[in-house]
Amino acid sequence: MRPVTKIEKITADILDIPTIRGHVLAMTTMTQQSFVLVRIQFSDGSCGIGEGTSIGGLSYGCESPESIASAITTYIAPMLQGQAANNVNALITRMEKVVKGNFIARSAVEMALWDGLARRLDLSISALFGGAQHASIQVAWTLASGDSARDIEEAEEMLATRRHRIFKLKIGNRSVEDDLAHVGAIAKAVAGRASIRVDVNQAWSLQQARWGAAGLQDLGVDLIEQPLAAHDRAGMAELVASHKIAIMADEALNGPKDALAMAQARAADVYAVKVAQSGGLAAAREVCAMAEAAGLGLYGGTMLECGVGSAAGLQLFATRKQMQWGCELFGPLLFKDEILATPLVYRDFDVHLPAGPGIGVELDADKTKYYRRG
Repeated sequence: MRPVTKIEKITADILDIPTIRGHVLAMTTMTQQSFVLVRIQFSDGSCGIGEGTSIGGLSYGCESPESIASAITTYIAPMLQGQAANNVNALITRMEKVVKGNFIARSAVEMALWDGLARRLDLSISALFGGAQHASIQVAWTLASGDSARDIEEAEEMLATRRHRIFKLKIGNRSVEDDLAHVGAIAKAVAGRASIRVDVNQAWSLQQARWGAAGLQDLGVDLIEQPLAAHDRAGMAELVASHKIAIMADEALNGPKDALAMAQARAADVYAVKVAQSGGLAAAREVCAMAEAAGLGLYGGTMLECGVGSAAGLQLFATRKQMQWGCELFGPLLFKDEILATPLVYRDFDVHLPAGPGIGVELDADKTKYYRRG
């Protein structure tokens, strides 16, 4: 009888990597991203890796890189150490009982647990989850310099190199009139060659959103992401009912319970499914299933993860029947350096599923050491 594989050690390190340019959001401008890299060592000599990432420190949500690392090292790691490793579902339940909230911290550990299990079975996570239905997924690029001319130049470069033909614009930190002018200039420049979408990051009031949605619809924009505060399901439902332009939920989705409530309220046309924000790969899979059952579109969202979290998300999204709105797993392209030994492949407007076991990627030990904080 084989000995039971157990969890021996869990570590969580913060890595800081600069971005290639300022990344302008409604709530902050990012010039670097901080990742929490999780490694789990198992008693049979195998290991698993995971990632927990927030956006702009605490400006996006209630978890920061520092809080994620602290929750893992102080609470989650001691509680899981010595536990049998192969029953990931039981370990997820154990984390949920002992650690409330902290979705990103729990997600990062869960990712490493799935990665370790899949590697021991010599399977990819997509195979472990029933099999990939897509070898690649169309990937969006965020135009977030805030300057129309610069964004148009960047979009033209992406089209010419066949890297992206979906562009999402970050708006909401200027007046609605100024945002419409900015979006209109870019939409006109790439008309007929690309999909234009916007992300408001909850910055609009309902009145602004009524006006903004009408204007964006007239400009030929395809989709508006989270125009209202996450709690305003009634307002989101009003926008869905009164406009043809697709309304996508993002910050409103923190796991399956929110996904069910949003579907019941008809408060979105599309779900931006984020692994970390959902609370892990298993929960994100449930969010996807609820969207599909409700007849809603799916979009693979990002917390601007590096290659580790991006690869894990890709493994999940590749198992879905349809990814009608593509994904935005472009995080690794936003950073000045790469921490994977072999980077993810971005080609012909898609990001391609890596072929290795687990999440399919390996770390570059020198790079992870160089960017480790402290």
